[in-house]
Amino acid sequence: MKVKVLILWGYGINCEVETNYAFKVVGASSEIVHLSEIFSGEKSLLDYHIICFPGGFLDGDHLGSAQACAHRFRFLKIKNRVSMWEEILRFLEKGGLILGICNGFQLLVKMGLLPGGKYLGQRKVSLTYNDSGKFEDRWVSLKVHPKTPCVFLKNLEILYLPVRHGEGKFVPESQEILEELKKNHQVALQYINPHTKEITEEYPFNPNGSPEGVAGITDPTGRIFGLMPHPEAFNHYTNHPRWVREKNQMAQGLLIFENAVNWVKSNLL
Repeated sequence: MKVKVLILWGYGINCEVETNYAFKVVGASSEIVHLSEIFSGEKSLLDYHIICFPGGFLDGDHLGSAQACAHRFRFLKIKNRVSMWEEILRFLEKGGLILGICNGFQLLVKMGLLPGGKYLGQRKVSLTYNDSGKFEDRWVSLKVHPKTPCVFLKNLEILYLPVRHGEGKFVPESQEILEELKKNHQVALQYINPHTKEITEEYPFNPNGSPEGVAGITDPTGRIFGLMPHPEAFNHYTNHPRWVREKNQMAQGLLIFENAVNWVKSNLL
């Protein structure tokens, strides 16, 4: 039996094809499904092991990135039965994994899926406009927290991935929330200076000004993960900006997808 992955698209999502390809490369049986098929009841989240919310510009970022869709998920009924939010909670009860990339990460925090735990359903963190005041499209160096419970980052240390966002600055409700996330090792991925390997808030190594260099967080179980960088955009060594000079570069983005698929094989199949 193969690992079944649901790649959502529609209403402004635009990274579904690369994301689907990345999951297929690591051996998953992935499927691109339009959100309307979920809302109508034609497809069910419960039939999959992994759900991915890819990058893009949901609803044109009206009211703020992923804001309109977050409201839709909390209140719109699926075939007049349950809300998308309730269906997601059922999916999590079955032990599935959820990945949110860029716009998908924005959706996870505004829905209240992250940071999760005792805050499940509450918006305790958000993502807002980059300090640079412009859309950032560049490659960044990242450090994985060595004690993170995040399933997607198992055995990973340093990553080099592209970012492309206008609203990527991580904003906690309070300094206390940020300290709690750090204490619980939920700050899973951070921007670093590629020369010193130290966590940084310095531009352009930190492209958006996130405090503590926060680039991705996980819930306490490690099964929900949101990140601003795009791992699906580094799915082949030739995606690397220096691939001609560094011929042995591996597609580091695939490691995140591979970890998810391997976890499902070990725990759900």
